[in-house]
Amino acid sequence: MTLGRGVVVPDGPVSDAREFAVRCESLGYDACWTGELWGRDAFVTLTAVADAVDDLVLGTAIVNVFSRSPATLAAAAASLASVAPAGVRLGLGPSTRTAVEGLHGRDYDRPVRRLHETAELVAALAGGTGRVDYDGETVSVADVPALDADVPVYTAALGPAARRATGRVADGWLPHNVPFPELSDAFETVAATAREAGRDPDAVAVAPYVPAAVDADPEAARGAIRDHLAYYVGSGEGYRRAVATAFPDEAERIAAAWGEGARDAARAAVTAEMVDALGVAGRPETARERFEAVANLDVVDHPIVVVPDGVDDATAERTVAALAP
Repeated sequence: MTLGRGVVVPDGPVSDAREFAVRCESLGYDACWTGELWGRDAFVTLTAVADAVDDLVLGTAIVNVFSRSPATLAAAAASLASVAPAGVRLGLGPSTRTAVEGLHGRDYDRPVRRLHETAELVAALAGGTGRVDYDGETVSVADVPALDADVPVYTAALGPAARRATGRVADGWLPHNVPFPELSDAFETVAATAREAGRDPDAVAVAPYVPAAVDADPEAARGAIRDHLAYYVGSGEGYRRAVATAFPDEAERIAAAWGEGARDAARAAVTAEMVDALGVAGRPETARERFEAVANLDVVDHPIVVVPDGVDDATAERTVAALAP
């Protein structure tokens, strides 16, 4: 199934997620995705949404590969697929050292290898047939019956090594904080590795996060994107490196300020050029024009609207309405 336009469900109560997904379906979105850090379980949330919608594909964007075993991920995704009316996409990612070690108490050990092996094993467990044996360097199973479910696996891969893993084993790529003008070149790493592995690069869907805020006050909208970028660049080294492909000095300043607890300085260090290259912001007509430019990039298959955390409900509603198909 080819997807058009998607949206990430904002953080908040599960009941609000249901209402938001229903609204997005009425606006013509093809897919609703949910992230997961703390406070709301992605699979529980999407199961609740599944009962309220008719035609939305449901996806995780993303769940991390450390806090659940591959078998648990496969079982959760296959269970969700059994109730999701239009299908499921399982988005996996390594998350950050802060989240994995500080929240889950796990060692953030070899995150790219863990992503590669988890994606490969989950695909075999959830979507395969027969029995699965897998003896990896970071994960393994022995003689487990596959679940024969339709669960395409997407990976949130930022650096070159993770993108090579995507090319080898994933059905889709979820780039976040990869500057939009850099997406095509970044995907070429995925494509080249896919070809080396005997896979068709065109079969790997490209589904970039598009941080977006729409407001009658353009500066308020741009401020929401600045907050979003400062948080991610400051909180995760992988995000800093991704942004640094186009904005090395700025990314360094943001990360340094954030690490020192100077959050306002970190936000102020996000330049206007960064907002334009990494997000969509402005009045409805401007934001829609910018979003369409990203969606129409040759490399993009499924652009995903991401409303930044911290904006009010009115801004979230205005944004998804303005950027609807």
